[in-house]
Order: sequence, then C-alpha cells, then structure tokens
Amino acid sequence: MGLTNNDIFKKLRVAHKLRDDDIVKICALVDFKVTKSELGAIFRKEDHPKYVECGDQFLRNFLNGLIIHLRGPMPPKKEKQEKTPQ
Repeated sequence: MGLTNNDIFKKLRVAHKLRDDDIVKICALVDFKVTKSELGAIFRKEDHPKYVECGDQFLRNFLNGLIIHLRGPMPPKKEKQEKTPQ
C-alpha cells in the first residue's frame, strides 16, 4: 500500500522539525488558514475516532508554503526586452 497524504505530511513535519505553530505560519504564507486543532486531527492515528484525512488541497497549500518558507518568495519576473535590429 502506498503513502497517504497524512503519511507524507507527517514525514515532512518530522524531517523539517516543524511544530504546529510553524505549520500554521507556513500555511499563512500562501493565505491558507489552518488551526492547531485541524492539524491535531490530521496527525492522529487512522484508527482514532477524530482522525481526518489530509486532502490534496491541504497538502498542496502546505507544500507551496514550505517552498516559500525555505527558499523565500519568488522574485518578480523580468520583462523581455525587445531586440532592436542593427
């Protein structure tokens, strides 16, 4: 059986030594609001009654925020200058 979004999220949390506060701030970088209680439900074991599956959108927003957190925001794109014939 493959990894679930919850498994990936847990592994990223451990690998980057992130706390709940850090994850909330990372999600805020991409204007995605998440609460500590939502995170607690995602990080529970699958057999727990309050377990919640981590959706694709949730994981995608976290990954986009993590990129900004680690690399910084993308620099603005430079417009191509038109070449003048010589």
